Amino acid sequence: MTFDHLWTTIETEELFGDGGRTTRWLAIIGEIASGQAAFGLIPEPAAREISRRAELGVDLEAVAEETRRTGHSTLGLIRVLQRDLSEEARQWVSYGTTVQDVADTWTGIVAREMLRIAERDLGRTEASLVALALRHRDAIMLGRTHGQPGLPITFGFKAAVWIAELRRHRERIGEARPRLAVGQLSGAVGTMSAWGEHGPALQQLVLERLALGVPDTSWLTARDRVAELLGLLAMATATLAKIGNEVYNLQRPEIGELSEAPAAGVVGSITMPQKRNPERSEHLGTLARVVRAAAGLAVEGMVAEHERDGAAWKTEWAFLPQACGAAAAALALGAELAAGLQVDERRMRENVEAQRGYVLAEAAMLALGAEVGPRRAHELVHAAAGRGLERGQTLREALAGDPEIAGRVDLDATLRPELALGATDELVRRVLGDG
Repeated sequence: MTFDHLWTTIETEELFGDGGRTTRWLAIIGEIASGQAAFGLIPEPAAREISRRAELGVDLEAVAEETRRTGHSTLGLIRVLQRDLSEEARQWVSYGTTVQDVADTWTGIVAREMLRIAERDLGRTEASLVALALRHRDAIMLGRTHGQPGLPITFGFKAAVWIAELRRHRERIGEARPRLAVGQLSGAVGTMSAWGEHGPALQQLVLERLALGVPDTSWLTARDRVAELLGLLAMATATLAKIGNEVYNLQRPEIGELSEAPAAGVVGSITMPQKRNPERSEHLGTLARVVRAAAGLAVEGMVAEHERDGAAWKTEWAFLPQACGAAAAALALGAELAAGLQVDERRMRENVEAQRGYVLAEAAMLALGAEVGPRRAHELVHAAAGRGLERGQTLREALAGDPEIAGRVDLDATLRPELALGATDELVRRVLGDG
């Protein structure tokens, strides 16, 4: 499709496409049969036949047709698989299992793969930002509050905030993996009733073979795992969207402090040929909205009825592929943005100087406060700054013209951006180290 690359990746297309999903469902069915044979629940020859046939795949069109005809989520797949089995093996396919044993175990595989993708791509983004922050660690720029110039900061400080947030997401992923990458295999109402005393051991054997964790109990209606996965992806992509939004704004020509790397052949506008649009930054915001919306649906799915509730969990079939595709696209795009991000130190300094010293008003107020007290110092500097702005003066001129201030503050020593950075260097060091 023309626009697929905007909303998904090759990895998630393979994970959620009919072919990839069906291959994994068949692998789960095959492992269930092998595990059941190990405990004598089904005949060994039947299990071998089921497993071998599952490895060969099935006709997807036939599965789709049979699924529509039966109106059942997995019966279509089972019946197509049964067509090429002996009479003996045919009756043992998915013995004692329910739809969610297969579908939820697949969801555990999805969680495992999405966490792997997220950890990898967040790591790539972090590494690029660390390298960029070290290169421009001490570049002085404007710190902005409410969209307005506030106080001087350094680019190293701004990047350190981003990097620390990305690291927290990676920590969350590591902590969540044992909870989320688990299978199901618990039977019709979650009690493993069809397999008697062998149920727990069967579950453990099958899920270990699939490289999944074993849940403490059934999660047929306990959908907090799905909600947590989508919540993690929503937070991670929101951070990338925040970084993208900063780049989007700081790339404005009137600011010009950061910019995306230009991409060969990319056209910003078909009517304005001079434009270089921040396409990556903008699209990060779009993708993150899709993931956040799905996270809300995932939380809604936690409100389910009794021991099984199709209305709640089947919603996942709609939002999970879309949200994971969008998240994977955002994670890849964030890494691409960070790898090519360009920093203009000269423009940063010019923008600080263009404020004519007013971003150093706090420093003047603090110096004056030592003489007249903090409250009176605020009143005096606030009034002087207001007059200076009206008259087109620099902050130094405005303060020097106020007799209550001029004689009490060494303006030459106070009004220097390098001296107004507070603990910036220490805060950056905590994140970046001493490099």
